[in-house]
Amino acid sequence: MAALFSKENRQAFIEPLSLNNPVLIQVLGICSALAVTAKLEPAIVMGLSVTVIMAFANVIVSLIRKTIPNRIRIIIQLVVVAALVTIVSMILKAFAYDVSVQLSVYIGLIITNCILMGRLEAFAMTNGPWQSFLDGVGSGLGYAWILVVVGAIRELFGSGTLLGFTIIPEACYEAGYVNNGMMTMPAMSMIILGCIVWAHKAYVSKNTK
Repeated sequence: MAALFSKENRQAFIEPLSLNNPVLIQVLGICSALAVTAKLEPAIVMGLSVTVIMAFANVIVSLIRKTIPNRIRIIIQLVVVAALVTIVSMILKAFAYDVSVQLSVYIGLIITNCILMGRLEAFAMTNGPWQSFLDGVGSGLGYAWILVVVGAIRELFGSGTLLGFTIIPEACYEAGYVNNGMMTMPAMSMIILGCIVWAHKAYVSKNTK
């Protein structure tokens, strides 16, 4: 049991959450991070979908890594990811159809998500299944929490709601408060994400001195 949660394994899970975050540090997955964060619900679903797919893709590729011919390894990785994405897409359409419509083509585009392909190539191809699983979950959650923060800010200030529930009291609107329509525009997601990157770098820099 101790070996399962060794220092090396803990680092594989924890580092992608902050110090090696795929969005903040590696600047990967930016397109989907900007595209699905107008509302909190699709941001959560997208983040969880990527986390599940990344975790299982890492495990599968790690298990078969020694049998994959080097010249077709990228093709094999794409096939694994495509199969998992298809399963997740079908589950969403069956149990969360409205959200799957909001996410539109972006669920399918997880197949080419550079975070996924990067971790498969850089980690799963050279590490065991358990470490690869932890790395996949950590990288997925590192991507997901960015989406959740951006989605929450945009929905709260753009619509006055979170997950469809009204958060800003009616009294505020009666006093003259107006929802910021700019928050629903794609450009604001980039501005908010830029502010998060700046705050994260400032925090990390301060704590490493």
